Amino acid sequence: MAALGGFVEFFQKGKTFRPKKKFEPGTLKYSLHKQAQASLNSGINLRNVVALPPGEDLNDWIAVHVVDFFNRINLIYGTVCEYCTATSCPTMSGGQKFEYLWADGVKYKKPTCLPAHQYIALLMDWVETQINDEHVFPVTVDVPFPKSFIPLCKKILTRLFRVFVHVYIHHFDRIVAIGAEAHVNTCYKHFYYFIIEFDLVPQKELEPLKDMTVKVCHDTPEVSSSANSDQKK
Repeated sequence: MAALGGFVEFFQKGKTFRPKKKFEPGTLKYSLHKQAQASLNSGINLRNVVALPPGEDLNDWIAVHVVDFFNRINLIYGTVCEYCTATSCPTMSGGQKFEYLWADGVKYKKPTCLPAHQYIALLMDWVETQINDEHVFPVTVDVPFPKSFIPLCKKILTRLFRVFVHVYIHHFDRIVAIGAEAHVNTCYKHFYYFIIEFDLVPQKELEPLKDMTVKVCHDTPEVSSSANSDQKK
């Protein structure tokens, strides 16, 4: 678990893809964030780390992790983004079988094929907008979570998972070249165990990294291969 402790420091040595979202000290979210970080850095098994602590609110726990994963995946993509161009990655894909189409209901009302770097930039902008909206991601206990909170988090995490897919399949050589493989694998394991623990990403979305997941997460049952989809929004 030493690799995880140095995760942020390692990736912040270079450029950051965008500013980190932070929790204000003194808030419940900040306390939960520090609790989660302390557990991660203590060497506790990652499967146990993701479990909801006794007496804590599920929405708060998910909110803290969504923001943390957003920050970490930003850092990871930031190390490969200069190699992810319209020429090298003309579509947002995960190998030959999986292509992701972008739709946000505003500028892109219909699922649209975009270069990977543009898709990911739009994805990160969209996620950042959601987590910075205090009506959606409340920062104080007196503001209730909206009824749409869990479905929204499922959509956010599903889209963030696609960044893992693209980085692992198309840019992992760069990750290895800079010595970041252990850091990225640990972040992926944490993310994977969390979404499995709370059923936050559909099984069909996990298909592109199924074989890799079995190798990295040694105690993970094989992901079902019955569901498959070539174009997703």
